Amino acid sequence: MTIVKVNERGRMTIPKEIGVRNTRVVIIPADSLFIVIPLSAELHKYASSWLPSKHGKKELKELAEKSAFKDAAERARRQKQL
Repeated sequence: MTIVKVNERGRMTIPKEIGVRNTRVVIIPADSLFIVIPLSAELHKYASSWLPSKHGKKELKELAEKSAFKDAAERARRQKQL
């Protein structure tokens, strides 16, 4: 187990011994914990075998970003931040 410090801007530094370097990760808040899942740089190649789609990579990215923006705006309105 490793303990990391979160700075005043909400950033945390993951020690190099953990082995998460130069990669993108998904951070899932789970109550008082954070689950960190590293993502492969070529995730679309692995997902194409079990997640077929008619859309291209760029179009899927745009759809995901629009959906994430909509979800974030709804959450901010619920919490009266907008």
